[in-house]
Amino acid sequence: MQTVDDDAQADAPPRRRRRRARALGADLAVLAVVGVLLTGAFAATGAVLYRDLYSPAAFVTRYLDLLSRKQAADALALPGVAIDSAQASATGLPSGASEALLRSSALGALSDVSVQSAEERPDGTTAVAVRYTAGGHEGSTVFSVERAGWVGVAPTWRFAKSPLAAVDLTVRGARQFSVNGFGVDTRQVSPQRENADPLTPVSLLVFSPGLYSISVDTPVSASAGVAVLSDTPQASIPVDLQTVPTDRFRQAIQDEVESFLTACATQQVLQPTGCPFGLVVRNRIDSPPTWTMVQQPQISLVPHGADWAIQRASAVAHIDVVIRSIFDGSTRHLDEAVPFSVGGTVTILPDGTASIQVTDGN
Repeated sequence: MQTVDDDAQADAPPRRRRRRARALGADLAVLAVVGVLLTGAFAATGAVLYRDLYSPAAFVTRYLDLLSRKQAADALALPGVAIDSAQASATGLPSGASEALLRSSALGALSDVSVQSAEERPDGTTAVAVRYTAGGHEGSTVFSVERAGWVGVAPTWRFAKSPLAAVDLTVRGARQFSVNGFGVDTRQVSPQRENADPLTPVSLLVFSPGLYSISVDTPVSASAGVAVLSDTPQASIPVDLQTVPTDRFRQAIQDEVESFLTACATQQVLQPTGCPFGLVVRNRIDSPPTWTMVQQPQISLVPHGADWAIQRASAVAHIDVVIRSIFDGSTRHLDEAVPFSVGGTVTILPDGTASIQVTDGN
């Protein structure tokens, strides 16, 4: 005969089984929620990793970061940046453009880089728009990026259009110039080298974006800096830089012209050979004339193509000579000033010396 306690014990297992089932269901529900959360976390993490490391925007940001840290060689090594002569011709850039400025020492400051948008185009490329500050100047550039391949499950990218551009530079009055403090000689970067026409522009590849300050500061000539913002990939940017002669150079030409005229005055003839002054008389001279310089010209130099011209300037020589008449043999003493004018050209030779040609200024 069973007691009441025995009946309760007989009903216990079914109740425990029900409690265990409810607990298991709750655990499964919790696990499902955790699974959903983990899946969402993984998805979010993957999205962040893609955006920051593997997206087209991340690829462009990497390029700009290298430029901002002046790692020119690493930036040039990124897929799609460097171009050869054949590619340059296809893009419209000069095929003989120099790579002299694709180096760290020629880069300017680049900061405040931010990606504004990344839009996929119908042709499969992605347009990545960025803003930045280059050497204190705000700018924006749109880069074209395309899929290059895969590393595992991560995509890799390359520039569909090289971000390089070209500066087509003409420097008047100098062969040496500097870009962001990096010195360049036009004969080093021209395909014609020493035979280069000084008025033929030299083409220099540059990174986009970048601010390039071009100036001349030599013993012969100088110029204020010209800032060129390269903000458009594969663009050709014409720059025509006119220099002015330095005071040191002008004084050197002044001294040379004075020496030349003083030497002319040593010739004891009425018309000194190769000189801008002289005297014509209809009679004979009784003795060799004596010339002296009374007033030297004040030399001013003006641009003349790739070189310089001596602007017309007034001067005065003095002649002392006895003239004998061919009619009656009488003599007269001529002691007078002879005004004349001086002009000429100054050509800078390949070795850096100046060739001066003085004319009569007329």
